[in-house]
Amino acid sequence: MSNIAGKTYAMNVITPVKWRWLYLNKFIFWGMSNFLKGTLSGLITLSMIHYARWVIIKPSQFPRLSKEQPKEDLKYSYMIFESNFNGSWEQYVDSFHSAIPSGLDGLWFKNVNFPRSSPLTPFHKYIMHNQIFTEYYYSAYPMAASNDVKAAQKVKQSLGKLNKKAKDMSAEEFQKAYHKLVLELQHCLNEMHPSPIISISAQAVQERAEQRAQMAQQKGKK
Repeated sequence: MSNIAGKTYAMNVITPVKWRWLYLNKFIFWGMSNFLKGTLSGLITLSMIHYARWVIIKPSQFPRLSKEQPKEDLKYSYMIFESNFNGSWEQYVDSFHSAIPSGLDGLWFKNVNFPRSSPLTPFHKYIMHNQIFTEYYYSAYPMAASNDVKAAQKVKQSLGKLNKKAKDMSAEEFQKAYHKLVLELQHCLNEMHPSPIISISAQAVQERAEQRAQMAQQKGKK
């Protein structure tokens, strides 16, 4: 069981919401999405975040996999927060708090036992208590951080533009344009390597992966 795939961490937090606050929470979500976008604008500055999503599910919306599955008698609605990010759990929660402190209090408004986002220690405990660990987690580019992906996209787009212009260039003009492009993109030309160990859990995952690789190699020799 692990929340980590390469450099990426998956977070899933499920918190109960009492029925009398359900529609107020939905209204807050709607207001932030349409009229209070500035409340969440700080998230744009956090390049470590791949994705973040909040959604509220009513008891009647929980799926039944078959008719034989008993209906659940749920007393609360539930807010589900999902996010993928680079870095450690502590770095992410602290960065989130610094970027949108008032936004966090709005998004988790009146969730059961929510302590507010300040001070940090109770907020840490609340998130940790309600976090659901990820059983299976796949990353297409496990060694790439979000900035690596953005850099690769910029390189691809720039090379595509140069390729179109190259048809009308002489060899000397192309060489000059290519060297100029390399200088402009030098901050995007990096190698991807495993990140340093950021937690005991990450270290355990890496050790298990190395053990599996060694076992597979030994079987191949036999």
